[in-house]
Amino acid sequence: MTNKIKNQNLQLYLHIPFCVRKCAYCDFLSGPAGAEEIERYVAAMMEEIRSYRQQYAGYEVSTVFLGGGTPSILTEVQMEGVFSALRETFRIHEDAEISIEMNPGTVTREKLRCYRKAGINRLSIGLQSVNNEELKLLGRIHTMEDFLSTYRMAREEKFTNINIDLISAIPGQTTESWLHTLKTVADLEPEHISAYSLIVEEGTPFFKQYGEKEETSVLQSSDIPKLPDEEDERIIYKDTEKFLKERKYERYEISNYAKPGYECRHNLGYWQRENYLGIGLGAASMIENRRFTHLTDRAKYVELIEKNQFKQLIEEQENLTLQAQMEEFMFLGLREMKGISKEKFAEVFGKQIESVYGEILRTLRNEHLIVDEKNFIRLTEYGIDISNYVMSQFLIS
Repeated sequence: MTNKIKNQNLQLYLHIPFCVRKCAYCDFLSGPAGAEEIERYVAAMMEEIRSYRQQYAGYEVSTVFLGGGTPSILTEVQMEGVFSALRETFRIHEDAEISIEMNPGTVTREKLRCYRKAGINRLSIGLQSVNNEELKLLGRIHTMEDFLSTYRMAREEKFTNINIDLISAIPGQTTESWLHTLKTVADLEPEHISAYSLIVEEGTPFFKQYGEKEETSVLQSSDIPKLPDEEDERIIYKDTEKFLKERKYERYEISNYAKPGYECRHNLGYWQRENYLGIGLGAASMIENRRFTHLTDRAKYVELIEKNQFKQLIEEQENLTLQAQMEEFMFLGLREMKGISKEKFAEVFGKQIESVYGEILRTLRNEHLIVDEKNFIRLTEYGIDISNYVMSQFLIS
């Protein structure tokens, strides 16, 4: 271990690729599985974790995030085993943010107590909507009543950092029904709210209904709820920030809002290009500007680990060039509302930002898509509306 990386921060992401039922809009690497399959995967994941003991001995873990899928589908014994392996292997900071994604309908009071004992201190609950009809349309397994039961249990078990995930632009949703969802959730006073706009992904059931323009005429003549139009989406987008700001939630990233001090440290680490190690099926990593991704075949993942062939887990890898690092710095940094620090760019790359992106920055300023403010470059409101276009301008290769 070199002095360069000694005691550097490391983020951990653990992928739990299981759920009770696949949602109609979901294209994540996840799906239902039997108890035996889950047990075998968890055992393999624990062995993968232990395989990193020497390799990452010089790092200190600042955040841990269990995502999926539905991590809360694991039993208490399985969760205890995963965290035992983590603490045997990694040096985890005493103040680490440790998050778990969970879905109502998969959580019990016993599981919540297990999470607290394991050191989990942040819950991310996938609600998506307070409207039971919308939940049914999305293919969720829970009702609003199930969510309220889970949320109250979490508070009773003394969890003080809770995120609630919401999805806007659901078929049939109106600006009024979205504001009802926002108000209902804000009244519960979670510390964090993630408000994502629905994306119709290829390969999902939703894509068959909503993703192909040639089907528009069919939709118009059917009773299938229709997606909100672009104008309603814009109104929803603007109303979300305005309403949540009135409720003391600050927008710190394009789709994320938090009460002061409750920004998700794990996600901020991604946007600020911290080192992170992905564990499990299909997990992605970036360590010292080297990106690598695990294979996505679950049976093969388990088989390779059972044969101690850990190196073969990596399916893709890339050593990022200086140019690629600068590009990532720009388009990831613009996701944050505070924007990109010119000073940090110069510190990291040894160059002034204008010497690399001067012409692009001038063009974007002239188009009123970005502004300079207190040594930071950030998106304007208009820039946020077409953020994908703005970020693409920094891919100069």
